Amino acid sequence: MAKIHNLGFPRIGADRELKKALEKFWKGDAEFSFCEQVGKTIRTQTIQQQSGLDFVPVNDFSNYDHVLDMSVLLGNIPSRYQQDTDSAIDTYFKMARGRSANTTSCTHAQEMTKWFDTNYHYLVPEFTADTTFTPNTDKLVNDIKEAQALGVTVKPVLIGPLTYLFIGKAKDNSNPLDLLTKLLPAYSTILDTIASLGVTWVQLDEPILVTELDAQWTTALTTAYTQLSNATVNCLLATYFGSLQSNIDAVCALPVDGIHVDGVRGNAEITTLAQRIHPDQVLSVGIIDGRNIWKSNLNQLLDQLEPIHQVLSDRLWVAPSCSLLHVPVSLKRETKLDADIKNWLAFAEEKIDELTILGQALNHGRASVQDALAANQAAIDARSTSNRVHKPAVKTAVEQLTTAHENRQSPYARRAQIQKEHFQLPAYPTTTIGSFPQTTAIRQARANFKRGTLNTQDYTEAMHQEITRAVRAQEELGLDVLVHGEAERNDMVEYFGEQLDGFVFTEFAWVQSYGSRCVKPPIIFGDVSRPNTMTVDWIRYAQSLTEKPMKGMLTGPVTILNWSFVRDDQPRATTCKQIALAIRDEVLDLEAAGIAIIQVDEAALREGLPLRKSEWNAYLDWAVGSFKITANGVQDQTQIHTHMCYSEFNDIIESIAAMDADVVTIETSRSQMELLDVFDDYKYPNEIGPGVYDIHSPNIPSTAAIVNLMTLATQRIPAERLWVNPDCGLKTRQWDEVMPALKNMVDAAQTLRQLNPTSVAEPCTSEKS
Repeated sequence: MAKIHNLGFPRIGADRELKKALEKFWKGDAEFSFCEQVGKTIRTQTIQQQSGLDFVPVNDFSNYDHVLDMSVLLGNIPSRYQQDTDSAIDTYFKMARGRSANTTSCTHAQEMTKWFDTNYHYLVPEFTADTTFTPNTDKLVNDIKEAQALGVTVKPVLIGPLTYLFIGKAKDNSNPLDLLTKLLPAYSTILDTIASLGVTWVQLDEPILVTELDAQWTTALTTAYTQLSNATVNCLLATYFGSLQSNIDAVCALPVDGIHVDGVRGNAEITTLAQRIHPDQVLSVGIIDGRNIWKSNLNQLLDQLEPIHQVLSDRLWVAPSCSLLHVPVSLKRETKLDADIKNWLAFAEEKIDELTILGQALNHGRASVQDALAANQAAIDARSTSNRVHKPAVKTAVEQLTTAHENRQSPYARRAQIQKEHFQLPAYPTTTIGSFPQTTAIRQARANFKRGTLNTQDYTEAMHQEITRAVRAQEELGLDVLVHGEAERNDMVEYFGEQLDGFVFTEFAWVQSYGSRCVKPPIIFGDVSRPNTMTVDWIRYAQSLTEKPMKGMLTGPVTILNWSFVRDDQPRATTCKQIALAIRDEVLDLEAAGIAIIQVDEAALREGLPLRKSEWNAYLDWAVGSFKITANGVQDQTQIHTHMCYSEFNDIIESIAAMDADVVTIETSRSQMELLDVFDDYKYPNEIGPGVYDIHSPNIPSTAAIVNLMTLATQRIPAERLWVNPDCGLKTRQWDEVMPALKNMVDAAQTLRQLNPTSVAEPCTSEKS
């Protein structure tokens, strides 16, 4: 009998219950016991939703981040967080956010970056040559016992030792791999603890196995799993986000009890693996797409799985390709979603249902689920033939693109001189990334407008008042280049998708981005075009309020693509170019309306990189090309900005330069300007704004701290090409945090214009929670 299982489930709750509980705790309005109760309720519901599986994952729930949880499980707590007065939960949130609810002290939060090529952010483990590991299994044991009490067979989920070291960062230039001999005994202790609870299988996630590993890492892989093979619990080695390729020999030789592979992105390897695994090993095929929301073609999948099942029998396991963390919880609440399109979709709960149908068909024949298979096939056929999906005029526009659409009229050096004369900005010009705090009043007005209880005129007036507030605040602070604050925008991608043809939106399809931050990705179901202007009226109104330059704020095509659920029936490059043409129209309309600075955010450019460097060039060619199609139709006097956040972009710096934006703003505050190390060797030609205000932490940076960071930046970038700005938008912060932080930023710029101090400052001055 084939087995069905899951690698992980969304943990935020169907109505973002975890988010709401955490934020209540951080504000001091609830004890952490309230969060614990909410978490227990979510875990119970999650287990019940998966109760039909042969193995249910546990330890996939987290109060903030599963990588942070792994650091805590291993006892890898950097010394700056170890204070006798802090509780374990206060230490946890200081690592995550720089501050907890019950502490007045603040420090640098752990660095945050993207989990492989997803839009999920994880807290980067920190290492030194002296790092030790002392397991603390309390949370893990509690989660296992809690699930066992509900009557399911559990499969604990852990990040594997190689991936844990690989995704971390050594703070003293040591080699994290040198810590493996210290780390493996900690894993052995954890596995023995799991086995003592009567658990038979544990899942060890090693997604680095779909990347290009050098010899020292593949050797370490063999060393690690040879030592862990002594465990008294069966180990399922789980890889995902791609195919094994050059790592397939190393994986097939490992002394593990089972291997999980991504059967969506690595489909071509399934048959080979079925032939090569040892006679006593399990092969888990991740055949349901854990990264996207389209229904699977179940008959097609069965055509592939049935021959493998005949050979492997009960050694075949079937699962999603990866954790379902990356998709929404359930379609059930989407009562307003277009009925046709809804019938094409499957969220986490529905993917579990698909697994159940596949398991039933494999074990008892297709006839046992013939009605379910027939309904599934009807939905697949309806989508493939729908005239709502395919628009000939859009396809023609993409086919007619040439390299001329990608090029500015003059090279940067010429444009820079024209723009300098036009804008007359001071040295170290100050600006923000775009958004200002989204207050309760803003959200309420937007919600009332959406449900029809606030008319267009009153809504416009409400948003004009908020725009005026943002503009006046910036003028009071003395910022040099202003923004309108984005009061009218729910999300930097959703806002644009709602006004583009080819997109559809949900009400409750939330996905965790990091911690309590959730996003509701648009769904790109068809060819994309722009029927009307999207931002021009709002930006034009903001510019009418001030003599200072106002930035037009747009989201770039690559970010819209990478932060959406994308149609899977054509190449992503084609869809991206369709979006690029739509946003290009908006750029040109902004310029025609007198907006001379336009920011096209490409926060997600880096995360779309294939995990193998050998595949990078093909991606970067169309991704950078799409940005240039969007941005480069303007006159030389128009200054194009772009923004990137929380990405290790040093290895694609030449491609970022090739985007030819006049100004690029980036996140550097959490890394303490480490991300600028690339400029020691690469002479970046254009202007750059290294973020000096970590907006993902409640801490307020001091003037001296900002001066210190910018002084570090001047060691790599000429001062005349530096801007001063936060590292991201301010929508998630409060006004009483933003105003003093931006004041300190402006004061720092004024100081920098007079001198270049080198003193090291404390990281924050506030006691915000």
